Amino acid sequence: MKKDVAINIKSVQTAENERDTTELFTRGRLSLGRGRSRGNYTLSYIESEATGFNGSEVSLAVTGDDMVVMQRSGVSPTNLIIEKGKKHHCHYGTPFGDFVVGITAGDIKCNINDDGGDLYLKYTIDINSSLMSENEMYIDFKEMNGE
Repeated sequence: MKKDVAINIKSVQTAENERDTTELFTRGRLSLGRGRSRGNYTLSYIESEATGFNGSEVSLAVTGDDMVVMQRSGVSPTNLIIEKGKKHHCHYGTPFGDFVVGITAGDIKCNINDDGGDLYLKYTIDINSSLMSENEMYIDFKEMNGE
């Protein structure tokens, strides 16, 4: 089942004691899992100029409170795996070039119902085992009813 949703994303990145916060309000699509995968869903949306990735499509494939796979297409393609209890080496694209980064999840909290939900991610990014940033994402979404 697919639904059109209104999405509010707040992203907080801390690097070298400097904190940067970005907020994005956008529309997207929520695809709910069926049967055994009922706890899974995919949230997709288009990035804006505020995030630095204007026009790129982002897809968040959520597996309960255990794992989120974040894929970004467009000018700076990225594929991040954020999974509790594991470190993944992932492709991270930027306007300045691409990197292989280490992604370690600190926390994932997922709450979804038929009308919307929220997702919280806390993870670190490192390059060659050197901490680059600590990241938090707060994502709220609700079904759009004819809006």
